[in-house]
Amino acid sequence: MEGLWKLSGKTESVVNRREFIGAVAVAPMLARSANDKIQVALIGCGGMGQTDARTSVSTGMTKLVAACDCYDGRLERMREVYGNDIFTTRDYKEILARQDVDAVIVGTPDIWHRQISIDAMKAKKDVYCEKPMVQHVDDGLPVIAAQRESGRIMQVGSQRVSSIVYKKAQEVFRSGALGKLNMVEAWWDRNSAVGAWQYAIPSDASTPTCDWEQFQGRAPKTEFDPKRFFRWRCYRDYGTGVAGDLFVHLFSGLHLITSSIGPTRVFATGGLHYWKDGRDVPDLFYGIYDYPETATHPAFNLVLRVNFAAGAKESQGFRFIGSEAIMTVDPNVTVTATAPEKEPGYTINTFDRDEQEKFLKQYHAKYPEVKPSPASMRNSHVFTYDPPKGYDDHYDHHVNFANAVRSRKPVVEDPTFGFRAAGPAVLSNVSYFENRIVEWDPTTMKVKA
Repeated sequence: MEGLWKLSGKTESVVNRREFIGAVAVAPMLARSANDKIQVALIGCGGMGQTDARTSVSTGMTKLVAACDCYDGRLERMREVYGNDIFTTRDYKEILARQDVDAVIVGTPDIWHRQISIDAMKAKKDVYCEKPMVQHVDDGLPVIAAQRESGRIMQVGSQRVSSIVYKKAQEVFRSGALGKLNMVEAWWDRNSAVGAWQYAIPSDASTPTCDWEQFQGRAPKTEFDPKRFFRWRCYRDYGTGVAGDLFVHLFSGLHLITSSIGPTRVFATGGLHYWKDGRDVPDLFYGIYDYPETATHPAFNLVLRVNFAAGAKESQGFRFIGSEAIMTVDPNVTVTATAPEKEPGYTINTFDRDEQEKFLKQYHAKYPEVKPSPASMRNSHVFTYDPPKGYDDHYDHHVNFANAVRSRKPVVEDPTFGFRAAGPAVLSNVSYFENRIVEWDPTTMKVKA
């Protein structure tokens, strides 16, 4: 599957992705031959978890051997798809006790990411943890410490970090083509019930089929509610709302492109305007962030937006606004040069007539009038880079994880990178619900007092 990068009408071939995967697959594996598959268990078999499992297996580098979920119907579905010989359980600790499991995919509600990741690494399992890496900011440093102490491979599941599109944007940014970066805008808008997390609830949802006690974890205990169980993203007790579901993707992409490690100030606002279905998180969310000057770029501002009642089809993307060009990212990379004005213009209508004439004489001497002609038309200098047709960065992210498990080399998104994306995301919730600006130290990854 070859793709083409397009630049001013010219094209150049992109390496065949399948051929590349085949080449890197010969990297040394743990204690097994390169032909043996990494044996993986899925913990949390919801929509994202099953997508992760399916994508992982599709790389040809892994085999799913076990699955864990708090809903019996999902465990039955895993047996239907992967065969009755896979081990299934409601208790993730039974997964971690198995010697035939090399790595786990953590696809649980956000509330469980910290604990299961730490327990898995202590049990000598490698970890692919869905984003956001943590539910609360205090969860981050313990996960980082657990990875360092255990020496296990841990990758966070924000696939843009593996995307060739975002790497091309990184290349453009590093080239200096944008000039001085002033601000970045990013958005993710949706207008569907499923996009707003109104997920389907099975007819057999009940305490016999759902392990409600296990599911709640450290959350305040309540009576069983199938909406809270199957639509957990809508509730602060188990999820992280818009910030953890979508803002964290935008932070991950931004940090990859700019090599930033995070903002120093976080402010968020918004509201619950349309999806008033019992949820307690906003469906319209704005975040404003101050990024400090670094060795690679000057200080800039970031504005994030998510709207779940956008009134149009789903859209997402970035605009990097520099002094020399604007770069938009997703689904491709487009760079539009913004040539500086040849002359500054003037505002002299409030001057007296003599002063106006004097000003115009001096002005036209410095900036002679140019008659309109084809040659005088402004050149926008648009450059566009398109990924291969059908390109899937989620696939590449799982390939990168599997390669790291085999080679024992660093992953593309380790817990430190993952926390520096999740930290300002979850702090956006703190800002919104506590109605205040939050000061954040991206170096120490701690909230400033």
